[in-house]
Amino acid sequence: MRAGEGGAEARELAEARERVREAGGDALLARLTHLDGARRAPAPRPGPALRAPDRGARADYDVVIAGGGLSLLLAPLLASAGLRVAVLDRARIGAAHREWNAGTAELEALSASGLLAKDEVERLVVARYVEGICRWHGGGTYPVRGALDHAIDAAGLLAAARARAEALGVALLDEHALVGHAEGPDAVALAVAEAAPGAVEAAEAAEAAPGAVGARPRALSARLLVDARGAASPYATADLVCPTVGGVLTGLAEGDGPRRIRPDVGEILATTEDVEEGRQHVWEAFPGRPGETTVYLFYYARTGDVGPGALLSLYARFFRLLPRYKEGDARLARPTFGLIPGWTRLTAAPRAPGRRVRLVGDAAARHSPLTFCGFGASVRELATTAADLARAAEDPGAPRAARDAPVHSGTGALAALMARPAGGARAGEMNALLDTAFAVLHAMGNDAYAGLLRDEMQPAEFIKFLRETAARRPEVYREVVSALPLRAIGRWGAGLARELLRGR
Repeated sequence: MRAGEGGAEARELAEARERVREAGGDALLARLTHLDGARRAPAPRPGPALRAPDRGARADYDVVIAGGGLSLLLAPLLASAGLRVAVLDRARIGAAHREWNAGTAELEALSASGLLAKDEVERLVVARYVEGICRWHGGGTYPVRGALDHAIDAAGLLAAARARAEALGVALLDEHALVGHAEGPDAVALAVAEAAPGAVEAAEAAEAAPGAVGARPRALSARLLVDARGAASPYATADLVCPTVGGVLTGLAEGDGPRRIRPDVGEILATTEDVEEGRQHVWEAFPGRPGETTVYLFYYARTGDVGPGALLSLYARFFRLLPRYKEGDARLARPTFGLIPGWTRLTAAPRAPGRRVRLVGDAAARHSPLTFCGFGASVRELATTAADLARAAEDPGAPRAARDAPVHSGTGALAALMARPAGGARAGEMNALLDTAFAVLHAMGNDAYAGLLRDEMQPAEFIKFLRETAARRPEVYREVVSALPLRAIGRWGAGLARELLRGR
């Protein structure tokens, strides 16, 4: 590093931190800081202060959900089934720190689940798009219809879910964090600490060493613990991670052209440069209410390659390079961010530590490993997931009804390719591959193109997509072999073959 570069980087990080604080407040900045430091902490271990419940012990709740983001939607459904439910979160439960886009299937699932009436769902739609586009640096622009074409009022959705949960008697523990648990044969004991500055760390120390100085955590018990803490969960062991930052922006220039926003067009994926800093950065832009656009910047990475501070560093890049992506006098109205775990299906899936613990949402990483559409996957399976959890509270050995989308056996390897892009003289190869792949998708027709983005493409069609991409770009064979170990390539082929046979 040359003299002065370290100081310039420090200033850029400090400026990014301050811009997030100004737009989102101290509480949201604290959430960002927590996520940025929550990289592979050791799994909580019950100390002598937390004793596993004896056989036959009566639990305080049937289900306790740790994490009050999108998983909050499950609470009213579980309570409606007659279960005693509690939700806890380090921040205020139901506070949105992401924005969501959806398609018709997700909107229908929200009402079909019984969570909201159709007219309530309709009021949550703040924008609809004629089409979405994917655009690659140095390549073409490929429109698609019927995928991620509705912008959802995330704060309104979570507020409605919170109100419904409260009305059904769900206990909401705002600003409380799970710091330990101990599973017994019929219930699991939970150590829960107030999430005031330093309180969680003190409570964790007290659980690990009962003689430690600090407030003791509160004790609860449940028949089932649902871990919905996302990347902050110690069991979120997926092999990919997608650092994502951005927010709701105002002041972007509207009009035609790649550097302007059209209110009726969503930009699903776009790149403005080749591989830089060892990563292929990707932009998204989804218009919402008039004058507002949610813009994200993200990249794919192997989990072990993302360390503390990744989100703040990405925010610094976001603010520095936003003018390269869009024109206008951009102002950050609300920060949105996340560390989204992704699972390639080439390694073991994230696993809960016991029979009375279930992983959901980002912690389980069962969403698309390519598009990371966690909202769509969660909402489509909302009723099924709630039913699975209700059965697990009664019988933790009950099989799950929800099944992984068949196409995920193929798209995970593509995400792994993007997590290991070639640099140097080959820095442009990733965009060239993406451009070829999306040209093939577009040529296959809108049903196939939208089907891939919605996780609905069938294995036979996906194999056709791979073959036609390789026919147009034979270099893909070299790119696959250089990015993936032979064992992973074998698992990729075996997974596709297995899903192909199931579909026949």
